[in-house]
Amino acid sequence: MDLDTILPDVGEFGTYQQVILYLVLLPGVLPCGFHAYNQIFMSASPQHWCHVPALDESNLTLEQSRNLSIPLEKDGSFSQCRMYTDLSEPRQNETTTSCQHGWDYDFSEYINTIVTEWDIVCDKTFYTTLALVLLGAGGLVGNYIFGYLQDSLGRRPSFFIYLLIQCAFGIATAFAQDFTTWMVLRVGVGFTVPAILGTPYVLSIELVGPEKRTLCTIMTNIAYSLGLVLLSAVVYLVRDWRQLALATSLPFLSFFFYWWVLPESPRWLLARGRFEEAEQILKTMARVNGKVLPADYFVRLKRRQQVELHLLEKKQQTKERSYGLLDLLRTPNLRRKTLIITFIWFTNTSVYVGLSYYAPVLGGDEFLNFFLAGVVELPTYIFLWPAMDCWGRRWTLCLSMVIGGSACLATFLVQNDDLITLSLYCVGKMGISSSYVVLPLMASELYPTVVRGLGMSFSSVVGMLGPTLIPLVNYLGEEMLVLPLMVMGALLVLGGAFSLMLPETLHQGLPNTLEDGEEFGNNWKWSDCFTCRPPKKQQRARRPEYSESPITSLLEHQVSVRKKAASPQADGYPGKEEVYMISVV
Repeated sequence: MDLDTILPDVGEFGTYQQVILYLVLLPGVLPCGFHAYNQIFMSASPQHWCHVPALDESNLTLEQSRNLSIPLEKDGSFSQCRMYTDLSEPRQNETTTSCQHGWDYDFSEYINTIVTEWDIVCDKTFYTTLALVLLGAGGLVGNYIFGYLQDSLGRRPSFFIYLLIQCAFGIATAFAQDFTTWMVLRVGVGFTVPAILGTPYVLSIELVGPEKRTLCTIMTNIAYSLGLVLLSAVVYLVRDWRQLALATSLPFLSFFFYWWVLPESPRWLLARGRFEEAEQILKTMARVNGKVLPADYFVRLKRRQQVELHLLEKKQQTKERSYGLLDLLRTPNLRRKTLIITFIWFTNTSVYVGLSYYAPVLGGDEFLNFFLAGVVELPTYIFLWPAMDCWGRRWTLCLSMVIGGSACLATFLVQNDDLITLSLYCVGKMGISSSYVVLPLMASELYPTVVRGLGMSFSSVVGMLGPTLIPLVNYLGEEMLVLPLMVMGALLVLGGAFSLMLPETLHQGLPNTLEDGEEFGNNWKWSDCFTCRPPKKQQRARRPEYSESPITSLLEHQVSVRKKAASPQADGYPGKEEVYMISVV
């Protein structure tokens, strides 16, 4: 049974949906951004140089001490990993050695980080990159597992399982006593980082009608971007990594109070054949939205569902069948869409996470850079809101990726101009932010309800390969600043080209079964890549008034079955299917 045919009766975007969206689901996206990016500030590496105990008792200033003990690099800066062996004749005896007595740090920006606490510098600098790689790897594994969890247990219980795991590991991070323990705990946090975003996103679009899905998508992404801006304020105010771990974890324990207000997705319940549970939610939705329904409204709907399940021969499969990854790849059209969505998801995740990680190392104030990386996302939503409804999802996705990718590639031409590089970086961030809004919405509209959570998890799992590799690209970018931007720009342009191979989903109903998913867009051909016609809004079929039965059309069908069965030309008696349908009606 398609929930879109019921929502006009109980309210497509009434008070109920608005309260759940603005007070529950939008705040529910904050833990993802906080735990995904707080690590780059926990592991920040301030300026450092070799500690020389012989100068501890001297009355020299810091500058004098460094001039006496630390050699200069080619760019004129003090070496961070070398010291003079002979302090009696500085700058004349050029014999140097690695730091023998630890390091001194510049604490003007940070009170404490894991780098300063455990001396993760010089030959250990790769450790912080490895920690980001493992954070992404944890998300890759967790997203795959939790995709099944969301489709098997439901959206609601899955969210609280993710939240419990993330908060537990996030709080435990603050008490780590060595780097290995800290890194293991961060992998536990990463286990749920992408997955915890999926439930608020999927649930928001499953609770509303087709015309409001764009609004829900935009609002969810605005909340995520505002979360990054809020995180920039938190990391600016909290400069100790242990306090930062607590400040970005403890507040989310309050989200467990949502247990009493967060509903399960009625769309998912109907797709799983759990009509009674969906009925309770729909009754609450109608009451809060001020909709008055006939006394026998849900009795009629239940009868309709029974007939539809039997006609489709899906009664047992819908209630008991467990869907798997092969269901996404078994039929040609659904397989094509799955592979394209997955590749674009990989490029989007790689570039979005890569650019967010890259902001602090662009030069200048790293707190300001991260703030700008979040703020520049907000203007994109002013453009996206009308664009997705006027141009459709497909071309909006394509143009966003191509423009963002071209800006990143253009940094190669202005390598020596930091201001222009930062400006192009911001354009690239705006482009990837736009495509990152459109892609999940388009994917959720292409994957059938029975495998929507699994499909989006599979695509995002493959996408999470990017965050496991992109820190390595950024690490290589320490020698060539624009190299990561060029790699990410090329990925964006390629992904934008592939997006034109997907069918348009604007004004289309959500596919519910695997058959619906295979049917949607199965007439695609290569020439469709170059068509840019605005999609026409489909007219909904007229629903019967309340005085009529919501299963009138099915009754008419049953009458024709009865006539056929009673006809002299019929081949014998009615079959089992006809007898069953007549008895249900």
